Amino acid sequence: MATYKKRSFKSKNKNLNKSVKESTTAEVFESLDVGATKTEQIVSKYQNLIVGFITTSILVVLSYLGYQNFILNPQSEEANNELFLAQNYFNQALSDVDNNDSLFTLALNGSEGKYGFLDIIENYSATDAADIATYSAGMAYYNLNDFENSINYLQKFSSDDEILNALALGVIGDSFAELNQLEDALDSYKSAINSSKNQFTTPKFLLKAGNISYMLGKKREALEFYEIIKKDYSKSPESNLIDIQIGKNSVD
Repeated sequence: MATYKKRSFKSKNKNLNKSVKESTTAEVFESLDVGATKTEQIVSKYQNLIVGFITTSILVVLSYLGYQNFILNPQSEEANNELFLAQNYFNQALSDVDNNDSLFTLALNGSEGKYGFLDIIENYSATDAADIATYSAGMAYYNLNDFENSINYLQKFSSDDEILNALALGVIGDSFAELNQLEDALDSYKSAINSSKNQFTTPKFLLKAGNISYMLGKKREALEFYEIIKKDYSKSPESNLIDIQIGKNSVD
């Protein structure tokens, strides 16, 4: 980070006339006196406004610090505690195929006096836990085949993590595809591809974008997606049968 360096200036003329120095000093103090008088007049005239402004500024700062230290920080801790059980239900649902519907529902709505994702989103909106709950709620709704709610929550999700963003956009695409809104699905897959270039999510959504393009009769665009997989993601699982897809979508 660049830092400001205070520069020191020395007079080039060491034999500067003393009287000039004294004269200059006198002028400086005179100007300071005049400036002080003007300032006193301004303060006297606008004292109430200035005091009011300073008081308001202090209150704003104190309110912000109070919010950070006495509201937001305890809220974050509470939200994290509430999130633990909801996320535990969600994780169990991913591995328990026989009971996943009921477990996803518990993750959303809570149990045992604890909040679910929806309560956390509503009551702790300014916390990181609420962001995670928003993402997880969208994923839970997708697994419950409630695609409209899946889209609704995942569209509200935002993260500094590019892969999480890509996954959210990709599942939005999956939800639109399930609702047979193929153009919207294709747009979402394109957004997922553009949001993060990586070996995990990118080839998956390139393949899905290609398949949706093919279904929409956009064979040339489908071919472009498939060829990117073959060229840039040749080691991905999606590349294993990509030549078949390319052959199927070849155009003159």
